[in-house]
Amino acid sequence: MVNFMLKIAADLENLTNLQPQGGCDDPSFPYLFKLKCGSCGELSQKETCVSLGDTVPLPKGRGTTHLVQKCKFCSREGTITMISGQGQPLTHEDCEGGKFAPLMLFDCRGYEPVDFVFGSGWKVESLEGTKFEDVDLSSDEFAEYDEKGECPVMISNLRSTFDVK
Repeated sequence: MVNFMLKIAADLENLTNLQPQGGCDDPSFPYLFKLKCGSCGELSQKETCVSLGDTVPLPKGRGTTHLVQKCKFCSREGTITMISGQGQPLTHEDCEGGKFAPLMLFDCRGYEPVDFVFGSGWKVESLEGTKFEDVDLSSDEFAEYDEKGECPVMISNLRSTFDVK
């Protein structure tokens, strides 16, 4: 069992508190990433999607997990269980300091998550308090104008990492 913390960073211009639409523990937010098999090292061709609201029974024993998948190359089975309550929004201060913010913790057995994909379903607010909902980051940036603060706002230079915790 290895726990991987997904951490995100970005350049936030006149923005703060970047997080999934329903907060860091949003049950419907889709986390998309590729999987590397812990047995043979094979990298999945497509991204895998997991979310807190979708669970499946464990193949052996009691309990549930968020993903059970077999490696297409070596047929070894692995699971990924999401551990809520560990994430926090990416703030303007984090960006100024070049820091990554923890978003979600994954308990991985047989797999290693790699290459997180930023998609839609994010929210962020301007430094003046204007809220931007359902932000789509699939093009790796977001640009708008904050009427209240009378300034442009932008998200760019999106980065992510999975750190062993």
